[in-house]
Amino acid sequence: MKVSVPCMGKGGIDDTVSQHFGRAPAYTVFDTETGEYSVVVKNGGEGPADLMAGAGVNIMLCGGIGKGAAMMLQQKGIDVFIGASGTIKDAINAWESGALAKNQDGNCDSHDHDHGHDDCSCNCNCHSQVTIS
Repeated sequence: MKVSVPCMGKGGIDDTVSQHFGRAPAYTVFDTETGEYSVVVKNGGEGPADLMAGAGVNIMLCGGIGKGAAMMLQQKGIDVFIGASGTIKDAINAWESGALAKNQDGNCDSHDHDHGHDDCSCNCNCHSQVTIS
């Protein structure tokens, strides 16, 4: 199974999770069967959902994602889990432990509030941590 996480930088297991799926410059793809990871970089042509499908991704772990992007991933057979934060390794560990919530509807509904999505401190809850108990 391949698990992808949007990254703030150039990707890799120690990179930081981007809190907005669509604005990430790269995505780290972790293969749960081999323990290896690769990096998919946006190319300006294909959209992120197409890039993820092309990389064989089954699961997307993210902090925040809009409804449209979540629907596109779902249409490509990719399940979305929200609430990821910290490093890519932290996000994968949280998913493996069941601490991230499966969500195909997105959790970021409005892009007209005036703040940077990668540093969401305005209490709009568009990137809130969701934990399954």
